[in-house]
Amino acid sequence: MNAKPVYPPATSVPTKAATAKGATAKGAVRPIATNRKAFFNLDVEYTLEAGLSLVGTEVKSLRGGHCLLQGAHVRVIDEQAFLFGLTIREYAWAHQFNHQAGRPRRLLLHAKEIEQLAHDLRSKGTTAVLAKVYWSGSRVKAEIAVGVGRKEHDKRDAIKDRETKRDLARVKR
Repeated sequence: MNAKPVYPPATSVPTKAATAKGATAKGAVRPIATNRKAFFNLDVEYTLEAGLSLVGTEVKSLRGGHCLLQGAHVRVIDEQAFLFGLTIREYAWAHQFNHQAGRPRRLLLHAKEIEQLAHDLRSKGTTAVLAKVYWSGSRVKAEIAVGVGRKEHDKRDAIKDRETKRDLARVKR
């Protein structure tokens, strides 16, 4: 008369204990910092996703969210893409093994993407800025926005369009 215990079916949904303490599902995207002005100051033609070549103390500092994107831009030098102007604050517990806060960082892109980016940056007025830094699983990724800078009157038009869309949305509710 001993009945076998009935176990619930196995699922791929993580339990509450598995997701505690900041652990996330593989491939989950978590933002570290965003540059909201990038899409306001540029007419963005396209965006690229690139990996960042970092040292250990930079990764630990990014886990704390210590990152400034203002003024970060991309240059192609000797068929390699580099990110200049990204400031990752020094890690407090590293002491003499710390990184330099404003050093140039190599972007991990495919050769065809680097060629396309170099070709676009050579054309007049085109620039590439850092739009977002985020975690993709356990790796740090960067979203690069490539486009042409807006003039002051273009920015005013963008503000006006945004406000009219907001007013229309209010009226619809």
